[in-house]
Amino acid sequence: MNITLSTLNKRKAEGQKFSCLTAYDSTFANIVSSAGVEVILVGDSLGMVLQGKDSTVPVTMEEMIYHTTCVSRGNQGSLIMADMPFMSCATEEQTFENAAKLMRAGGHLVKVEGGSWFTGTISKLTERGIPVCVHLGLTPQSVNKFGGYKVQGRDDASRAALLQDSIDAEKAGAAILLYECIPSELMEEVMSNVSIPVIGIGAGPASDAQVLVLHDMLGATPGKVAKFVHNFMPDGDGTIQGAVAAYHQAVKDGNFPKPEHGFA
Repeated sequence: MNITLSTLNKRKAEGQKFSCLTAYDSTFANIVSSAGVEVILVGDSLGMVLQGKDSTVPVTMEEMIYHTTCVSRGNQGSLIMADMPFMSCATEEQTFENAAKLMRAGGHLVKVEGGSWFTGTISKLTERGIPVCVHLGLTPQSVNKFGGYKVQGRDDASRAALLQDSIDAEKAGAAILLYECIPSELMEEVMSNVSIPVIGIGAGPASDAQVLVLHDMLGATPGKVAKFVHNFMPDGDGTIQGAVAAYHQAVKDGNFPKPEHGFA
């Protein structure tokens, strides 16, 4: 059965968790989708884990189209969410054109980084048949503005702003919210104020779903790993397929993330 936005909304209504993982090529898209993972994120994180760059900023639209096409070919029924890369949404016209390219490449919805200021464009994308996931909290394309990869929403003003962002995004027609690196308590507040599915990463256990970068989940990332990452290779049968299945089941059962993976 192909996973659709209706599937995710039904999961949420029934109180069932769902999982999301990144994939960037046909082979891993096949492995991830065959394990039952509901959402594949073709992330601009490919700039770091595939290309060896120090951020997502250098990733181009052409690269995102290429990798979305590859993932689409190997997909076995997961919902494909494709990132709009840095400065691909500089104008409304540019946003529409680039989002259409990702949908033609095999994406089922696009992910954008932007708060309440972006709601007009979210509405217009939705009106044109392009579902949108809005990425909030730590938005990696703004790493230079943030001065690094820092937890967001730790003071009253930023907490209020992030909560309002979520409310405004839903009103504008966003299909999904994705929150990265916010305090677990703030995620709980978000969940009580929106009705659309919410995916978290480094945002505590309250969200409807979790996402990790595939390479992080497999323990293949060199150097220090983020606090919210868990290596699932020892939790499976020793194979990549087993690790992905273990991740999917841990999210579904509510066993991942644990409190130690979140932020105060």
